[in-house]
Amino acid sequence: MPTGAKVFLILSAALLPFALVAFLASLQSTRIADQEVRARLRIAISESARSLRSELAWEARELGSALPADPGQAPNCGRLAGIFEPQAASGIRYVVLDPERRVICGVPLPSVAGEELRSDQTLVRLVPDSGVQIEIAGATGHVARAFFPRDFLAVAAEPSAMARDFGILLSDGERNLTLRALDGQGLLGRTEVQSVDLGLYNLQLQMTVASAPVTSSAIISALSPFLMWFLAAGIAWFVVDRLLIRPLRRLRTTVGAYQPGELIDPVSGSEIPAQEIRALGDTFRDLSRTVQLHELDLAEGLSRQTKLTREVHHRVKNNLQVIASLINFHSRSAPGPDALAAYASIQRRVDALAVVHRHHYAGFEDTRGIELRSVIGELASNLRATAPDDSPVGVRIDIAPLLVSQDNAVAIAFLITEIVELAMLAGGAAQINISTQMEGETDSAMLRISSPALTESAAFSDLYEHRYGRIIGGLVRQLRSQLHHDPMVGAFEVAVAVTGRA
Repeated sequence: MPTGAKVFLILSAALLPFALVAFLASLQSTRIADQEVRARLRIAISESARSLRSELAWEARELGSALPADPGQAPNCGRLAGIFEPQAASGIRYVVLDPERRVICGVPLPSVAGEELRSDQTLVRLVPDSGVQIEIAGATGHVARAFFPRDFLAVAAEPSAMARDFGILLSDGERNLTLRALDGQGLLGRTEVQSVDLGLYNLQLQMTVASAPVTSSAIISALSPFLMWFLAAGIAWFVVDRLLIRPLRRLRTTVGAYQPGELIDPVSGSEIPAQEIRALGDTFRDLSRTVQLHELDLAEGLSRQTKLTREVHHRVKNNLQVIASLINFHSRSAPGPDALAAYASIQRRVDALAVVHRHHYAGFEDTRGIELRSVIGELASNLRATAPDDSPVGVRIDIAPLLVSQDNAVAIAFLITEIVELAMLAGGAAQINISTQMEGETDSAMLRISSPALTESAAFSDLYEHRYGRIIGGLVRQLRSQLHHDPMVGAFEVAVAVTGRA
């Protein structure tokens, strides 16, 4: 995870508790305001319920007391008129019916009861969008009805201490009657609702008041802690990113692109605002300057070493040429054939060493290795040139373009020289075949030297056992390999390590 993201997350986690505390404090203020509204609402609905209960209970009691108790008595219409007539302007109406449902007094009112009332039964029904109707059946079969309009009930239920807008709803469990409607609160409006049982004819009173609305200022007040939390974390991240992370990233890019011999300039093109990082950049510049000076010293030393190595190789090559010339000069005055053969044998070995050294000197700066084909080709020419006149040899080569190390090249050159000389002495005129073959995907190749002169014979066995066998075995051990001889076809095979292809 990038350092900037880590800084932002750490600061966010550290500042989040403060934002939560401020947010909870804002919510607590809102809850306290809501509790005050609920407390006032509880007082107001208790007052409204008490007033409405008293009004309806008194009206129902007076309506029932006006009905006759005996069949011979008449309803007390005067009493009802004295009670209800003064309130007629408010929409209150009443009627008293005889057992045959003929109007005795009052104005006709339809029944809202779903069935015929029993004796001494009182029924209260809500008339939707109209009001409340009370029906009482007396013991003599008379029926009294009274209707109370919604406006009358609303005035009766209005609390004295409720100054804010409110709504009142009367319910009997099946029907609802809105005595006062609460104005629309909008999308973000909030209300508090409480209900109370009137304890009268299954009636319930419900009052609704508006709570503190969710305004834009309230939303900002609630969200401002989180906004401040986000801004604080963002500003801190911005400062750290500008002062530390970006300069370090720029310095890392500059140092990552550094090449030996160059000079690091971390403030190239822009100033780094952090003093400590500028000091670190200056340190890198000083180090690169020191490395640059050391590189120059090393390059100069390498140049001197290269020149010295060239001189050493040149002197060794000249010395080998001098030795070869001396051997050739002395061989001309050899007293007999045996001495001449000895000089020729020494000449072949010196030539083998000179060939390897010459090729190594030609490419000593290339560390891949010595090309085996060119070495063996030149060695074959020297072997043909130094062969005795009575034992001429022909050398045929089939060498892949392989590279070997210098040590292996010397051992291979001497090994070929020893085996070819063995073939010269064992079989006289002989044809020598020298070839190589890669062994699969490995880093080794099979070197094969074959000739009819290398088949099993008395001369071959004597020369191999008393003169050439130990030398050939030592050279094979130097190659860290094993030598295989097929006496039937006259072939020697040995695996040699290669460093690659030319």
